[in-house]
Amino acid sequence: MILAHVHSGPDTGAGLAGLVTAAAALLAAVVYGAAASRLRRRGDAWPRRRDASFAAGSGSLAWVAVGSLPGGAFTAHMAQHLIVGMAAPLLFVLARPLTLALRALAPGTARRLLVALAHSRPAGWLVFPPLAALLDIGGLWLLYRSGLFAATQHHAWLHAVVHLHVLAAGLLFTFAVCQVDAVRRRWSLTVRGMTLLAAGAAHAVLAKALYAAGPPGTEVAAADLHTGAQVMYYGGDLVEVGLAVVLAASWYRTTGRVRAVRDRARARRRPWAAGVPAAPDARGGIPAPVGTACAAPARRESLAGQARQPEGVRWRPGR
Repeated sequence: MILAHVHSGPDTGAGLAGLVTAAAALLAAVVYGAAASRLRRRGDAWPRRRDASFAAGSGSLAWVAVGSLPGGAFTAHMAQHLIVGMAAPLLFVLARPLTLALRALAPGTARRLLVALAHSRPAGWLVFPPLAALLDIGGLWLLYRSGLFAATQHHAWLHAVVHLHVLAAGLLFTFAVCQVDAVRRRWSLTVRGMTLLAAGAAHAVLAKALYAAGPPGTEVAAADLHTGAQVMYYGGDLVEVGLAVVLAASWYRTTGRVRAVRDRARARRRPWAAGVPAAPDARGGIPAPVGTACAAPARRESLAGQARQPEGVRWRPGR
């Protein structure tokens, strides 16, 4: 029987690992909720949709750790792969846990250490999108195209290590592509978008390769193998579409801010073009719009008219 990454099986070690995973996921949800409540109590805004996103990620991770998934062994494993390595990381990242931690922690040693870690050089390289994609997708190729997957069925410690890698690599890749939290360097949308396309293509090719032949050293029924490969292929596309939507929203917000800044700068340079009355100049007159030839003559005519009037008589333009 092919064991899933976090399913409890005949080996008691695997069952213990599933219970620990579920407990850690639920504990993380409780800590996140407490931090969000602390922000709201002191008057800071924190959208509740982020609470719901983190709770959904924690709940799905706990469910696949101790629950049972439909289908054959390989199909259930692939459904679990999608949740642990792709869907749950997306839900976690959209909740912005790093931003919440930085805002909830009081100024002190813990907060300074977290800021230093987030802005450190190693963290900056880890969230470099191509490197994060290599650690994520490359690990999947190593798992399914070598004897590693077969070995996880017989060694509980290896089963737990592979499970941890799938989750950590999925979180790292999703964080690197979305970059909704503060990081050392925010890579361009072009780099992140091209990385997402390349990773999606490599994931799809791996799914097709599994459809043709199962992992080395395993025996999987043809129907189970084909269904599992299809779950990996189409389910992966669905999660990648979600990542693309996040990138598109980021691009929309960025271009909107840039356009607003450009419009304000243009309005300051050309106040009359923006419909904003200009302030009087140092001589008390209103400057004419830029580019008009009548500004200087009008000023000289005004001064000449004032000089011709007798003392005590107020001169008005147009008389």
